[in-house]
Amino acid sequence: MNIAHLSDLHFGVHSPDAVSSLIADVVAAAPDLTVVTGDLTMRARTGEFQQARAFLEELPGPVLVVTGNHDLPLDSPLRLFKPYDRYRSYISADLDPVVRVPGLTAVGLQSMPRWRWKDGLVRRSQLSLVSSTFAAAPGGDLRLVALHHPPFGQTLINGPKLLRTGADLLLAGHTHHPDVRTMGSTVVVVAGTSTSRRTRGTPSSWSRITVAEGMVTVIERHFMLDGWRTGRLITVPHAGRPSGPGPGDRRPG
Repeated sequence: MNIAHLSDLHFGVHSPDAVSSLIADVVAAAPDLTVVTGDLTMRARTGEFQQARAFLEELPGPVLVVTGNHDLPLDSPLRLFKPYDRYRSYISADLDPVVRVPGLTAVGLQSMPRWRWKDGLVRRSQLSLVSSTFAAAPGGDLRLVALHHPPFGQTLINGPKLLRTGADLLLAGHTHHPDVRTMGSTVVVVAGTSTSRRTRGTPSSWSRITVAEGMVTVIERHFMLDGWRTGRLITVPHAGRPSGPGPGDRRPG
């Protein structure tokens, strides 16, 4: 199973060079599923969503997309009464999408309520959606959850409960720093910012995730002056401690 994980595109403060070359880099990976974990825009403006829509249409499908905190308008009337309308109009009407491909069942969650400005929340109904979807999945399927907020730190209410739904993989963004860790029986992969200039000391990046024979391999692709290059390679069992080279120990050219 081969998954492309992008996040924090931030159209409006994006790098045109990163955008123009990223599509080809993702296409070359031939993913079975492409996941984008939120913050498609910087200020949820119409023009930013239009740019994000055009970008998503070029990604190899199927594509699973969720909202981020920057995808809700900042101004009070829209945020109060129509917080998700622009996202629904330009990206997807389904805020908690389910995507199934052979061997994989994936659930996306809208983790940004209108009354929070930055941190996230997983509602009880969403926990039930994940549990029921995984319960109905074929026995051998890889079970994946995607949302904007990672389940560690203080950024996500009910994060620990989400980790008890039986997910093999949980994909998130928000921090702009790539991260791979095992939490219980779930491998958590946080993607960096793929096209934003707000890199916070880490190059723009996306993560290629391969799952085979009980192992999860994450290859980070970093945007450098000469284009996209392979960065860290991290291998983690489905459950347990990382094995093989640690983060940053192996950099295959």
